[in-house]
Parts: sequence; C-alpha cells; structure tokens
Amino acid sequence: MDTVIPASDSFGHIPILLDTVIDNLRIDPEGIYVDGTLGGAGHSSEIVRRLKGGHLIGIDRDADAIEAAADRLRRMAGEASVRVLPAAGYAGGADTKVTIVKANYGNMADILSALGIDRADGILLDLGVSSHQLDDPQRGFSYMHDAPLDMRMDRDEELTAADIVNGYSQQELSRIIREYGEDNFAQNIAKHIAAARAKAPIETTAQLAQIVSEAIPMKIRKTGGHPAKRTFQAIRIELNRELTVLEDTLAGMIDLLAPGGRMCVITFHSLEDRIVKNVMRKAENPCTCPPDFPVCRCGAVSRGRVITRKPIIPPEDEMESNPRSKSAKLRVFEHC
Repeated sequence: MDTVIPASDSFGHIPILLDTVIDNLRIDPEGIYVDGTLGGAGHSSEIVRRLKGGHLIGIDRDADAIEAAADRLRRMAGEASVRVLPAAGYAGGADTKVTIVKANYGNMADILSALGIDRADGILLDLGVSSHQLDDPQRGFSYMHDAPLDMRMDRDEELTAADIVNGYSQQELSRIIREYGEDNFAQNIAKHIAAARAKAPIETTAQLAQIVSEAIPMKIRKTGGHPAKRTFQAIRIELNRELTVLEDTLAGMIDLLAPGGRMCVITFHSLEDRIVKNVMRKAENPCTCPPDFPVCRCGAVSRGRVITRKPIIPPEDEMESNPRSKSAKLRVFEHC
C-alpha cells in the first residue's frame, strides 16, 4: 500500500520520515505495534491503515495529543475501534483495534503487561517536542511567544520550567545548559539568570529569552541563531526527564519485541542519538570480553541486529517542506 503523506496531522505536526518508518516497521496486518510518542497519530494513522486483525497501542503523556489522536483514529477506524485509557487505568485485553494510554513511554513494559500483551511486532519512538507544543503559546515551550514558563509535556505534573529557572542553583543551571543545551556560554547564562531572579522571579518566556540574550556576546547573537534556543531546549529536557527516561528504558524495550520485530527511533538531538546508537550497538554485540580473547567467555548473547549502520536522515525535499525535520535521525533495530 502506498503511503498517503498528509500536509500535517490534526495535532499540527508533519510526521517525519513517514514512508521510511512505515517501510522499516514492515507492518504485519495481524501484528501488534506500539507508538510510544503518539502525538497526533501522524505515523500511527498509517500503521492503523495497514492493520486488519492487528492492534496499535499509542502512548503519550500530553492530554492534547491524546485528544487529537483519538479523534483522528476514530474518524479513520470507527468509533468502536478506539479506546482511551487514563494513566492509572490501562487494564484489560487488547480488544479494540487501537488502545491509547496517557502515560510516559518509559512505562511501556507495564502497559503491555496490563493489556495482556507479551511481545510487539514493532515499536516507534519519535522523540523531542512536537510542533503543536512549540506553536501553542500557552505551553511555554518557545522563546518566540511570550507566555508563562511552563514546558510540561504532561500538564498533570507539578514541576514547571519556572520552578527550575527560579529554584535550581546557579551551578545546576550551568550544568544542564552546558550538557543538554551544549552551549559554550552556559556558565555566563546561569550567572545572568541568578542575578535577574535575585531581583524578582522569572515568570515568562520573554523574560528568560531576554536574560539569555544579554548573556551572549553580540557577535554570536548576530550569527548563531536565536540565543535562547539552547537554554530553552536544556530546561525542557531537564524538566521532562527526556534523556533520563530514554537511557533508562530503551534497552528494555528491545526485549518487548517479538522475534523479527523492529524498533524505529527518531531523534532530534545529538545526545538522544548517541544514547540510541549505543543501546542498539550493545544489544547487537553485548560481549564484554577483552578484544584479544579468541573466544567469547562472558556468555552474553546478541538480541538482534542494527539495521541502520548510519542513521537515516530526511531527503532534501522533506527538509525544504518541513524545516523541523532537518535535525531528524532515524535508527532501526531488529530483534532476533
């Protein structure tokens, strides 16, 4: 079946590398697939389109995304074919075509177990922040809109970006901006934030963006893109524990795959990509013996093979039509 590429999904998001993801998942019409970052169901709608007796489990922690995805998939598959389960209520068998769960993808193993599912034929993660989250001023993700400093992917959580900006020590702010934002001016940015909040709490995105701009030399501001981009990214990653969840759970997700099942992971950040690359390589070759050992003695067994020796990046025409795809990288692993 040829993929129908939509201009955007109902969550205001253009699914990246759509054809490539669908091809690599090798959809079995009777199979079970998990989209751990459902969003507006841009990728998942194409998976569901190919299912006959199969089942899709969609996971997302954003209530707006779940509402948009459920609406889209119900219009496509029928009202009775889609059920939405709350964060603490994912129990019962997989008796519909689509099950949507409000949760973090890090809880995938528990979710599948509660649904009575032992193994999945494919798992998809499309990491990072969605276009909808960036474009909705009230979510506080973007330095382009003046809004309360929020940045929560799950608005049921209590901690916000404002809590980090005003509550973390100067040293901790410097660390996360350096590590997660990969910003050479992290120390000076943290110093400026600490000085500003000593006078009054920093409450809005515009306030933070202005403070960061003033911490960066003028010549860098003129040539390096928006000066606040890396700081906003770092705070968002810290707040939502994006790298921590990925690093803690990705290896375990491989064990949720059925023999021959595939995992597709799309990243948008060098640190995300490094984690995915290292986890997949270790799953393929877990041997811990010294390189000069003629025979493996550690007994570690490979769990599959890396399909993408180098990450797949979007083609030029996709990058031109969807600028947010420019930093995307896809890596694929197949369980043995």
